Amino acid sequence: MTWRSPLALLRDALRGQRAREKDLRNLVSNLPYEGLEKGKQPNRYFPGNAIKTTKYTLLLFIPMNLFEQFHRLANIYFVGLAILNFVPVVNAFQPEVALIPICVILSLTALKDAWEDFRRYQSDRKLNNTPCFIYSRKEKQFVERRWKDVRVGDFVRVVCNEIVPADLLLLHTSDPSGVCHIETSNLDGETNLKLRRTMSGLCISHPVFEPESFSSVVVCEKPNNNLNHFKCYAEKPDKEKVGAGIESLLLRGCTVRNTDHAVGFVVYAGHETKSMLNNNGPRYKRSKLERKLNIDVFFCVILLFTMCLIGALGRFLWLQALPGVPPYLVPDSNGHLDSPSLSGFYMFFTMIILLQVLIPISLYVSIELVKIGQIFFITNDIDLYDEETDSRVQCKALNITEDLGQIEYIFSDKTGTLTENKMVFRRCSIMGTEYPHKENAIRLAVLEEPESEEDIIFNQLPQPLNTGWSVDNEDTNQHHHGSRRKSKVAGTAQSNVAFSSPLETEVIPDRMLLQQISRAESSSRSRSRRSRSSQKIDPYLDFFLALAICNTVVVSMATAQRQRASESLRSRQTNNPLDTLSNLVKKPGSLRRTFTSWKRKPKRNRTISEDSVTEGDDFNPPVKTEEPGDINGLQTCSLYVPSQCNKPAMTSDNLSYEAESPDEAALVYAAKAYGFTLLARTHDSVAVQLPSGEDLVFEVLDTLTFDPIRKRMSILVRDPITKEFVLYTKGADYAIMELLGTPYAEHLSGRQKNIAADTQHHLDCYAKEGLRTLCFTKKIVSDKMYESWLVNRRRALAAIDNREELVMDTAVQLETNLSLLGATGIEDRLQESVPDTIVALREAGIQVWVLTGDKPETAVNIGYACRLLEDEDLVINMSCKNKLTCTSILDCTLEEVRRYSEDPRNVDTTPDISLVIDGRTLTMALSSDLQDRFVDLAKRCRSVLCCRVTPLQKSRVVKVVREKLKVMTLAVGDGANDVNMIQAADIGIGISGQEGMQAVMASDFAISRFKHLRKLVLVHGHWCHTRLANMIIYFFYKNVAYVNLLFWYQFFCGFSGTAMIDYWLLIFFNLFFTSVPPIMFGIMDNDVSAEMLLGVPELYRTGQGAGEYRFSAFWVSMLDAFYQSLVCFFIPYLAYQDSDIDVFTFGTPLNTISLFTILLHLSIEIKAWTVIHWVIILGSVVLYFIMTLAYSGLCITCNPPSNPYWILQNQMADPMFYLICILTTVVALLPRYIFHVLRNSIAPSPLVQARHLDRLDPSTRSELIKEWRSFRGGGQVKRSGLSTPPSPTLETPVDIHLQSPISSDVMGNESILNVITEDYQRPLHT
Repeated sequence: MTWRSPLALLRDALRGQRAREKDLRNLVSNLPYEGLEKGKQPNRYFPGNAIKTTKYTLLLFIPMNLFEQFHRLANIYFVGLAILNFVPVVNAFQPEVALIPICVILSLTALKDAWEDFRRYQSDRKLNNTPCFIYSRKEKQFVERRWKDVRVGDFVRVVCNEIVPADLLLLHTSDPSGVCHIETSNLDGETNLKLRRTMSGLCISHPVFEPESFSSVVVCEKPNNNLNHFKCYAEKPDKEKVGAGIESLLLRGCTVRNTDHAVGFVVYAGHETKSMLNNNGPRYKRSKLERKLNIDVFFCVILLFTMCLIGALGRFLWLQALPGVPPYLVPDSNGHLDSPSLSGFYMFFTMIILLQVLIPISLYVSIELVKIGQIFFITNDIDLYDEETDSRVQCKALNITEDLGQIEYIFSDKTGTLTENKMVFRRCSIMGTEYPHKENAIRLAVLEEPESEEDIIFNQLPQPLNTGWSVDNEDTNQHHHGSRRKSKVAGTAQSNVAFSSPLETEVIPDRMLLQQISRAESSSRSRSRRSRSSQKIDPYLDFFLALAICNTVVVSMATAQRQRASESLRSRQTNNPLDTLSNLVKKPGSLRRTFTSWKRKPKRNRTISEDSVTEGDDFNPPVKTEEPGDINGLQTCSLYVPSQCNKPAMTSDNLSYEAESPDEAALVYAAKAYGFTLLARTHDSVAVQLPSGEDLVFEVLDTLTFDPIRKRMSILVRDPITKEFVLYTKGADYAIMELLGTPYAEHLSGRQKNIAADTQHHLDCYAKEGLRTLCFTKKIVSDKMYESWLVNRRRALAAIDNREELVMDTAVQLETNLSLLGATGIEDRLQESVPDTIVALREAGIQVWVLTGDKPETAVNIGYACRLLEDEDLVINMSCKNKLTCTSILDCTLEEVRRYSEDPRNVDTTPDISLVIDGRTLTMALSSDLQDRFVDLAKRCRSVLCCRVTPLQKSRVVKVVREKLKVMTLAVGDGANDVNMIQAADIGIGISGQEGMQAVMASDFAISRFKHLRKLVLVHGHWCHTRLANMIIYFFYKNVAYVNLLFWYQFFCGFSGTAMIDYWLLIFFNLFFTSVPPIMFGIMDNDVSAEMLLGVPELYRTGQGAGEYRFSAFWVSMLDAFYQSLVCFFIPYLAYQDSDIDVFTFGTPLNTISLFTILLHLSIEIKAWTVIHWVIILGSVVLYFIMTLAYSGLCITCNPPSNPYWILQNQMADPMFYLICILTTVVALLPRYIFHVLRNSIAPSPLVQARHLDRLDPSTRSELIKEWRSFRGGGQVKRSGLSTPPSPTLETPVDIHLQSPISSDVMGNESILNVITEDYQRPLHT
C-alpha cells in the first residue's frame, strides 16, 4: 500500500463528500478497473456494502458509554455530589463510600449496553459474511464472495430463494420475458409476490448474460428512504437514454422468488441502501407519567435545597450562639477556625451530600425494571395470543406501557382494523342490470352459523371448471351435506399465499348472469364465424375480461409453492419438505375460527344474507330482463363446453394467485368462477381462458398503476381477435363516473341507454349495505392516438425531475371518454367481537373515532354494524362544498348542543350525539379559523366517523385533537396508509393483518385482532398505570421518610452534617433492604382482577386525566413521610433521653423502625397478596438482620474512627429495643391505616367496590355486576330537549331534515346536514 499525504487524503474526503451529496450520481461498471488500486476506481467515493450498527468500539466503550449515560441529568447530579464529597471541608461520608451507589448504577447500565452492542456486532458480522455471487472479469464468471465485498458498480447474481445483498438495478433474469418476482416481507411485511422488470432496451436477453458487454452510464438519484420510488436512467454510448423506476430495482433484504436467477447492477450499497436508510431503530416516547415525574423530581430538588438552607442557617446560628470555642471544633494546620458564615456556607454542600437520597437515584432503574416486568406479563397473556396467525402482542416501545391506562380518544382505521380485510365477492352490476348472486348469499349466510362452518367451507364450494357450473342444474348445491370432503390439506393448500382462504376464493355464480354470458358467448361465436375481422366482444364478456386482466395479480403453479423466507434476514434459505408438511397439518382448529366472525350482526345491518334470496330484488325494480320461456330448454346450453383444443400446461385447477390487495384477489376469483380464468401474466402479455375453453393471449402494452390521486388503475392491451388497442380501467365510482363517454349506446335500446344512472343507483345501494364498490370501463384507443401517447409516455418514463407527475399526466391523458361496463360490490366482514370491544371502550369513557377512506354510505353502515353508531343516536351527517356552508352548519349545530347542555332540565344527562363528516368537509373544518369550533363540537359527540379521508388527514385529525384538548390519544391501524396516524398519536397500535406490516413496524404495540385492544387497554393499561403510579409515589415517600431521620438529627448535633447510622448501613438500606419490594409492588400488584375490569369497563375511568398519579396524592404522601419520620425519630429520642447510649446505639433502633415502617406501609398499599409478596417482604426483614448482624460482628474498623462492633447484638438483648420498635411503628402507621379504613368504609371508591365483588363466587358476582352496571348507567339521556338545528341563511339553502343517515343525493346538493333521531328506522336494502 502506497503512502499518501494527509493533504491528499483530505482532498479525497472532500471530493467523496461532494460526490455523495450530488442530487444525481453517474455510475459505471467496475469491470474495466478490476484489480486496480482504490484511488483509480471510478465509484470509490461511494460506501461499500459492509454495515455497522454497533454504537461502541472496544477501546472507546467506557468513555462513549459514560458520555451516553451523562445525557441523563440525574447521573450528572449524583456524580457531582460524589466528587464534591472528596472536598474535605464539605464531605459528609468517606469519599470512597459515597461513590458506591452511582458506580453500581453506571456499571449495571454499562453492562446492559455492552451486551446489547455485542449482539449487534454478532448480527453485523453474520450478515456481512453472507455468501453472494459477483462477476469477475479475470475469472470470466460469477464467483462467490461475501456481502461485505460488494461495491457500487458491481454485477451481482441472485438465485431463487436468496436474499438480495444490495440495491440492484435489474438487467437480466432467467425468464425470457425479463421479469423477476420478489418477496418484500423483510422490508414491509408483505408476503405477496411483487413483479420487477429488467430495463427495456438496455441489455439483450440472451440465455447467458455478459456483464462485460455493459457499457452504459447509470444516472440515479441520491439515496433516500422511500421504498416506493426510484428515479434512474441509463445513457447508452450513442447517448440514448433509457428510463427506469422502482419496477426495475431489487431492494436489499428482498427475496427472489419463482425466478431461477437474476443479475443486477449495484446502485446503492451498505448504509445507503433503502432498507438501511429505513432502519431508524426504536422511537423514543416519553410517557405522561414520566413527564409528571420530572416535575415532582424538581419539587424534591426544591425541598432538598430548602432543607440544606435550613441546615446552613442552623449551623451559622449555632456557632454564633456558642460562648467560646468548644474542644471538638478542631482548627486547621494554621490554627485557624472558619467563621460561622463560612462554616454555614460549607454546611450547605455537606447537607446536600448527606441528604442526596432525597433525589431517588435508583428510581429510574426501578422504573425500567418494572416496565420490563409489565411487558413480560403483557406479551405472555394467553388471551392476547392469536392461534390462527400464531402471533402474540408485541411491545415495541418499552417506556410508555403506563400510558395505555390513560387513553381518552381512540382513532381507528376501518378496513383491516375493524374488518377482516378478507374480501368476499357479493354482487355486481353489468350494463345497468344488477345480479344479486343469491346462491352465493345463501352460502355466506350459512357460514355465519356457529355449528357448520367447516361443512360449508368444504361442501358448498363450486365444482371445478372442467366439470363446470351448468345453468341447467337446478339443484347443484342442494346435496352438499351428502358428501363430506373435509381435507385439511385441501383447505390449507394455499395457506402460504395471501388472500387465499376458501371464504375469499370461492364464489357461487348467479344463474341469470350465467345465462346471459352463455348467450353472449353463443352470439360472439356466431359473429366470429361470419366475419372474424369485424367481431365485437360482448360487453358482458368485456366486463369479466376486465375483472381478470385489469390487475397486478401474479400467477404461479399451486403445485410448486414457493419456500418462505426465514424470519431472520440473515439466515440462508433451505428447502425442507418437513417444514411444508408441518405447515399443512398444524393448528387444525384455526380454519374454523377464520369464518366465525360477524356472527352477531345488529338487526339494522341485515343485508342480502336473508332478504336477497327472495325473488324480489330492490336493486332492479323497474328493469325487466328477457326471461326464457322454458328453463329446461337450456339444458343443452351448458356454459362450460369442453374445449377441443389442447389444454395448456397451467390449467385452472392448479393455479395460485399472488395478489397485492385482497380486492384484486376477490375479483380474479370471481372472474374464474364464471370461466374467465387468468392463466399467466408476464410484463408484456396476459393469458385468459374463456368459458368455452379457448385461450386468449393479450399483448400488454402498458400498465397505468393505481395511485391515491387518480384512485384508479388501467391496463392497455392489444386484443388478440380484433387487433385493436383496448384500455381497461377500474377504480372508485366518483373517479370513474366523471370520465365516462358514450357507453355502448349504439346497440342498446329503451331504458338500457341510461346505464350510468342505473349503475350509480346500484352503487349507492351497495354502499348502503356496507359493500366496497369498484367501477369497470373500456376504451378503444386508435392507432394514431396510441402512437402520439406513446411518445409522451416514454419521455415521462425517462425523466428524472418530476417523473411521478409526468407519468401520472400521461395516464390521465389516456383515461378519458371511457365506456362503462359495470360495477362490483365486495364485502369486507367485521372481525370477531368488534361491536363488543367498541361498546366496552365507550363505557370506559373513551371516545372512539373511525377514520376511513370509504364512501360515507359504506362507512355509516359499518358504523352501525360495529355499534360505533347506535339506533338511538342523534347522528349529524355533515357534507359541504364550500367553507361558508361549513361555518354555518358548525355554528348552528354547536349552538344547539350547547343549548341542550345548559338547559337545567338536562342536568346530569348527556346527548348521544354522533358525527359523520366527509374528507372535503373535514379539510374545511380543520382550517385555522374553524378548527376550534370543530373540536368543540367533536368533543361533545360520543363517536365521530370521518369518511373519504387521506392518510395525511388522519394524522392531522389526531394531532389537532391531541393538542387542542390535551388528551391522551391512541391510534390503531393495519396498513401503510395508517402509519402517519399511528406515529402522530401518543400510543400507536398496529394490527398485523392482510395489508403487510408497515403499520406494525411504525407502532408502539402490535396486536393481531382488534378485539385484543379491549384487554390490552382496559386491563393491562389500567394495571400498568396503577402499579407504576403507586410505585413511584411510594418510592418518593420511602426516600423522604428515611432521609428526614438524618435531617431531624441535625437539630441535636449542632448541624454538623454527621449521621447517627453507619455509612455502610445507609447504603445497604436503599441498595438491598428496600429496593426489591417496590419493584415487586410495581410489577405484580393487582388492585382489581381482569374479570372485573372487563365486566365493568367504567373502572377504567379512574386512570383517565390525572389518574392515580395526582398532585394531591404526591403531596399527601410527602406529608405522611414527614409525619412518620418525626414519629420514628422522636419516640426513640424521648425513650433514650438522658441515657448514656452512644450515637450508633441510638441510630440502630431508628434504622430498624424505619425499615419496619416503610415495609408495613407498603403492606397497607398492596391490594392483592401472593406468595411472592410474602417472600419478598419477609425476606427483606431477614436480610436486614442477617447483614446488620454480620456487619456488626465482623466489620470492626470498616469505617474509622467509628466502631459499629456488636451494636445490634446488644440491642436485640434489650427488651426496650423491641418495645420501641413495635410502639413507634404502630404510631407511625396508625393515621394511614385509619384513613384507609374510613375511606373504604364510608365512601368506597368504585375500585374498592370492585375488590369486594372479586371476593364473591362467580355466579353471585356476575349478577351483582349486571345490577351495578344497570344502576350506574340507569340515567337515561334526555333527547327531547335537543331540537333540530335551524337552517342557516345561505346563498344556497341547506337541507336539514329527518332522513336516512345515508342520502343517495349527497353528490348533488350544495351541502347536507342530516340529523337522525332514534325514532327513525332505516330501511333495509336488499
